[in-house]
Parts: sequence; C-alpha cells; structure tokens
Amino acid sequence: MPFATLFWTAILSVVIGLITASAFPAILVYATELLPGKVGTIAGLFFGVAFGLAGIGSAVLGKLADHTSILYVMKCCSFLPLIGLLTALLPDLKEPSHKT
Repeated sequence: MPFATLFWTAILSVVIGLITASAFPAILVYATELLPGKVGTIAGLFFGVAFGLAGIGSAVLGKLADHTSILYVMKCCSFLPLIGLLTALLPDLKEPSHKT
C-alpha cells in the first residue's frame, strides 16, 4: 500500500481486513466443534489470545520499524492476508451423510 493512492489504500484496507479477519471465525468454529461443551471457554480463550497476540505483534512491528523503516514493515505486512487464505485448508469435521 505504500505505492497506492489514497483511494486505493482505502479499498485495499477493506479487502485486506476482510481476508485477514476471515480466519478468526473459521478457527473459532473449528475449535468449538472440537470441544462442544466448552463454547464459552473456547470463545473467551480465543478472543484473549487474539487481542494479546495483536498487542505483542504491534509492539514487535514497531520495534522492527525503529530498526528498519516504515516502508519495510508495510511491505512485510502486505503478505499477512495470505494467512487468512489458509483457512480453506482446514478439514471438514462433519460426517459425510450416507443417503441410501
């Protein structure tokens, strides 16, 4: 995004946010299917871990920006939405229905 205009930065921010955020609900549903009786515990744990890792990640990216440059950090972060695309590789836990 450092090379995009203001208009395209806004558009790309929305698209990148949607792709990156798409991983969270899929992982949360997957985890609650693994422990169906502990839905509240799993949801609380995942929200806590997500916010905690976001805080640590922002501190690490700030330190990296201090040692390199903002442009370098922005280029590195441009690959983060690819992590959201990995949710397509999660296995399906539902039993296949056998119709006779």
